[in-house]
Amino acid sequence: MKNKKYSTFIEYVGITVGCALMAVGIVFFLQPNTIAPGGVTGIGVVVQKLIGVPIDVTNLVINIPLFISGVILLGGAFGMKTAYATVMLSGFIRFFIIMSGDSHVVTNDLLLSAIYGGVIMGAGIGLVFRSGGTTGGTDLAGAILNKYFPSLSIAKLMMILDLMVVVTAGLVVKNVEISLYSIIALYILVQMADFIVEGLSYSKAFYIISNHSDKIGKKINSELDRGVTSLQGRGFYTGAEKDVLLCVVNRAQVAKLKKLVYEIDEKAFIMVTTIHEVLGKGFKEVKK
Repeated sequence: MKNKKYSTFIEYVGITVGCALMAVGIVFFLQPNTIAPGGVTGIGVVVQKLIGVPIDVTNLVINIPLFISGVILLGGAFGMKTAYATVMLSGFIRFFIIMSGDSHVVTNDLLLSAIYGGVIMGAGIGLVFRSGGTTGGTDLAGAILNKYFPSLSIAKLMMILDLMVVVTAGLVVKNVEISLYSIIALYILVQMADFIVEGLSYSKAFYIISNHSDKIGKKINSELDRGVTSLQGRGFYTGAEKDVLLCVVNRAQVAKLKKLVYEIDEKAFIMVTTIHEVLGKGFKEVKK
């Protein structure tokens, strides 16, 4: 019970830090240059430019009804963390605006604003996602719309909504370059968020087909200290029964495994795939 409470506390700390980073990216880089990288915050940038309503207010006004609709239609799947992240994001945006006053423009260079705004905001979103939260926005809206348009996936609906926001940003300032810079910021944001969520701790899965599978399997066990699973396979053309070895290794062992296999069988057939997360003995422990 104590470990669970500690884990929950760490997750909420992660969401808090993530929301703070998102607010920094928005207030100091994206909003001053009307760069709208999709989502509700992007809508907030456009609305502020059009009618002067602050981003933090727009974020709450749009996300609160979305959250209520999500709870009603989706059964509360997004939970307390989404509500907490939504409020914290608006709170940090208002805090940084008050603290910086009129001097919160770091750079007027659109490319620098798009790059740094996307990186910082993406890091924040990644932290929120990694902590099990979400800031609502287009991911929640996409899930709700998917209820009514099941032929379109949530990812596609999110992309459509984000692109609409990006295009609108360019129309508002009557400058197509703003839309182009917004697309750059959106791309960087997504890549950075993925990097934070998945990290660099990827592994490689090897599928090995050889006439010397027993010898290769024993070598992997003894020299690399990795487990090997033997899958039964059959050549479609020859009809011959063969073992297919499955082995997962970390990045440092990739070259060693290839060398080990080809030292035993130069004609071995190897397939290698990237795995972003491996849970279990020898890799990441399963969190309870």
